[in-house]
Amino acid sequence: MARQSEPLAQPPIPVLVTRPRAEAESFAATLSARFGTRVRPLVTPLIAPRFLSPVIPAKDYAAVVFTSAHAVEGARRLGVPLPRLAWCVGRKTAAVATAAGFLAKSADGDAEALANAIQADPPNGRILYLRGVDTRGNLLEKLNSFCMHTDVAIVYAQEPQLLTTQALAVLRSPEPALVTLFSPRTAALFRAAWPRDGQGNLHVAAMSRAVADALDDLPRATLAIARQPDAAGMLAAVESLLAGLPAP
Repeated sequence: MARQSEPLAQPPIPVLVTRPRAEAESFAATLSARFGTRVRPLVTPLIAPRFLSPVIPAKDYAAVVFTSAHAVEGARRLGVPLPRLAWCVGRKTAAVATAAGFLAKSADGDAEALANAIQADPPNGRILYLRGVDTRGNLLEKLNSFCMHTDVAIVYAQEPQLLTTQALAVLRSPEPALVTLFSPRTAALFRAAWPRDGQGNLHVAAMSRAVADALDDLPRATLAIARQPDAAGMLAAVESLLAGLPAP
């Protein structure tokens, strides 16, 4: 009697990681550690930081505010004296600020949580908000509405990047693929980069509802929105998407 052939194993599912390169490589490593051979992370940054050199007002600041790790790096590159106290939007940014020599406090949330945390424990003096060109959350307006006088200096810009050839090939394949999108801007860039001959067997993990909304009419099979806006939330979103796909 002829032996029945064994069913073919499913290949690893490609997961496009669209963050700036350093963060993308870190998250790709986390994906591999969490899901093993179930996934094949592909780093394809859609933005890359370009650091700027603004003139910092000659004022006696009591604290700086950071909403990203890139802002911390931009502050470090300025080479000017800054206050040690740093209010940070989340733990990752706070960890980077601590490594850069700041006395960092984390709001463990978004811009609104950061503004509320600063209001609950305000610094004794003026605040310097160091940020990128593109921001969300109206943090400056929130701080000034709380009568906490705040100046802004823009220390970096995020330059758009093209999808890699490998990523485009994945999107043109009929096989399932995942994409992780961490910001409304990268979601909009991804939508704009979608190839005309894209197959649409795409499963999207979005950091927030605002990220998902920025995708507009992007062809997709399924969507998972992170329950919390951090790496752990995105890992859980990826896991929920994988649960609906054939196992290797």
